Amino acid sequence: MVESVDLIECPRDAIQGWAEPISTALKIRYINALLKVGFHTLDFGSFVSPRAIPQMADTLEVLEKLELNGSGTKLLAIIANLRGAEEASAYDKISYLGFPFSVSETFQRRNANSGLDESFERVKVILDECNRTGKEMVVYLSMAFGNPYGDPYSEEWVLEWAKKMAALGVRILSLADTVGLAKPAQVRSLTESLINNLPDQIIGVHLHSTPANYKEKIDAALGAGCRRFDGALKGIGGCPMAADELVGNIETEWMVDYLKPTGINMGELENCLKLAGEVFHL
Repeated sequence: MVESVDLIECPRDAIQGWAEPISTALKIRYINALLKVGFHTLDFGSFVSPRAIPQMADTLEVLEKLELNGSGTKLLAIIANLRGAEEASAYDKISYLGFPFSVSETFQRRNANSGLDESFERVKVILDECNRTGKEMVVYLSMAFGNPYGDPYSEEWVLEWAKKMAALGVRILSLADTVGLAKPAQVRSLTESLINNLPDQIIGVHLHSTPANYKEKIDAALGAGCRRFDGALKGIGGCPMAADELVGNIETEWMVDYLKPTGINMGELENCLKLAGEVFHL
């Protein structure tokens, strides 16, 4: 049992790339059920262009119907620019704004329509908005374990960008294995490097994996000192902008079973697993 682990459930990541439309009513029902499980945070939706991510076009409508009373779970919304940050910051229900910052130039342009330098400037202004409105910013360092595009990559490159984010005042950084390239030894090495070099930051991992090696990846991150883990029920998810054959998120139910964290309501979790089958036709 690892009592201090924070589990971040990511229905947004699961829903955003789903090929078939999911009704707003079903999203509301599903996320409200997830709020009863006891997760630290729900990555519930995104304030991005509906043309880019059609499944997220109803994020605001979903947000308005979420029932946070009695739930200790906090909400995180993904944003890609200042406009999205300003829109999300207007809502008291949202505690965290997540910004995907890829260390791959190619992927950052695909995902946010801006290169690394311009995106770094976006982080600055979004962080200012967060500080002004009392939100906390989470920066996801995507393609943190390599990329399929041939862009330069090294652990030192990732650490350099992480240090730049920390210098701005970003407190939470999450290493994202966007297309499932990470090996356990690499997860251990990179996560440990950031934790050792940035002791004032919270370093999380957003890993994608197959059943064959998820335990090894979790053990690697745990051994490095990581206590913040993202997942998605049923292992669905991945960024549609990657334009690649995606490996899904680590299944949250696997992590609950393996880590046995405190605070999880197993009955509500079972209910959500059944609902996930309805949402994703499994």
